[in-house]
Amino acid sequence: MKIKIISWNVRGANDRAKRKVIKALIRSQRADLVCLQETKIQDMSREIVHSLGVGRFLGWGAMSARGAAGGVVVFWDKRVLELVGMEVGLFSISCRFKNCEDGFLWTFTGVYGPTLKRNRELFWEELGAIRGLWSDPWCIGGDFNVVRFPSERSREGRITGSMRRFSEVIEELALRDMSLHGGPFTWTGGLMVSPGLGWIVF
Repeated sequence: MKIKIISWNVRGANDRAKRKVIKALIRSQRADLVCLQETKIQDMSREIVHSLGVGRFLGWGAMSARGAAGGVVVFWDKRVLELVGMEVGLFSISCRFKNCEDGFLWTFTGVYGPTLKRNRELFWEELGAIRGLWSDPWCIGGDFNVVRFPSERSREGRITGSMRRFSEVIEELALRDMSLHGGPFTWTGGLMVSPGLGWIVF
């Protein structure tokens, strides 16, 4: 079964006109699962989710923004995915799904990583705790607010300790860094470009 996922740092979803743009792209891509980061919304509501998502069969969960920063919302087509369990952390929201078509169990985690270096180890520990919850295949999408390689930044430089640590965590959690379709960055020079689009085949 092929699941189509959109992962997108929208840099705020409070504006109604912006939500229309987001929804139009989601509709054009016909995604089964959408993860939006940096919503900047403290109290996500059903109305806001439906202003972003497409169709009547939307399931959703959210990690609230803290102040005017952060926030993650994950929503999905309930005709494709059945929610089995959900966990919300400080930096992530995790959903355990069962594919409606074949009954396959898997977990998706949407993340918005800390912007402050001093909180990164808490973030890595949270991901480790999620890994221990379920033994299903695991997919993580979102904005980690750290990259693995200098080439992943708009201004290249040298490999830093944070980059090395990120690579270590990926190895420790037995994850694989998958390439995305779309622009290399969600935002470039203040302009919104394509979100990351992913396909998972089970």
